[in-house]
Amino acid sequence: MTSMPTPYTARLVEGLREQTGGFARAVAGRDPETPVPTCPAWSLRTLVGHVGQEHRWAAELVRKGEQLPAPDPRQADPGAPDAWARWLGAGAEELVGAVEQAGADTLVRTFFGPQPAVFWLRRMLSDTCVHHYDAAFATDTAFEVADDLAADVISENLDLLSAPAFEKVRPTVAGLRGRGERIGFRPDSVQGWVITREPEVLRWERGPVEADVVVSGAVTDLLLVFSRRVPPDDGRVTVAGDRALLDHWLTHTAL
Repeated sequence: MTSMPTPYTARLVEGLREQTGGFARAVAGRDPETPVPTCPAWSLRTLVGHVGQEHRWAAELVRKGEQLPAPDPRQADPGAPDAWARWLGAGAEELVGAVEQAGADTLVRTFFGPQPAVFWLRRMLSDTCVHHYDAAFATDTAFEVADDLAADVISENLDLLSAPAFEKVRPTVAGLRGRGERIGFRPDSVQGWVITREPEVLRWERGPVEADVVVSGAVTDLLLVFSRRVPPDDGRVTVAGDRALLDHWLTHTAL
């Protein structure tokens, strides 16, 4: 089954290629044993193996339509550093091809039960984007992501964190529930996010940001704070309000 992609699906495909390409440029030809400070205990080789491996894993999951065991990144073989770019690109294209062949709306297995196959394009784009930063930071190269993609990564992560079924995958997110406290992320180029910690569920919405604590800055920098790659006091963002509430959030949101 194949179907014409929607503009959103097409943008996810484009974004996956952009972020995989940026990741590949950051790591190509580098020392495989380079440490990755933002992924403690991982070398650059392990990070490269993880990204290429998960793209192929997601592609196989889409092709089979069933959940598969999560692979171990330490067992991935990305080959020699001068071939990393080709290997990474091939993995991304394998995923794109699998989703196109299956049809973006075809139901496949996910953490939350059946979801459209495009779920895995979005999930892999999000993970690849954050790991692109990891690679760029480890190799002292530039990290770039378009504002619309950075915003969608934040939204995708919030979709995960607010899904009740995700607690089975990451039990620590149960600690995000609260008594109505509100956390806001206010970017300067797109709509912001407001997260409400209710007793039984976590809710979020896009729009004007009024909250108990608000993080303001460029959307890419908000993404890096949100994903715990940059601390809130780094200077790239401004925090106003209940800092302890923000710190509690960040402690419980590692994906």
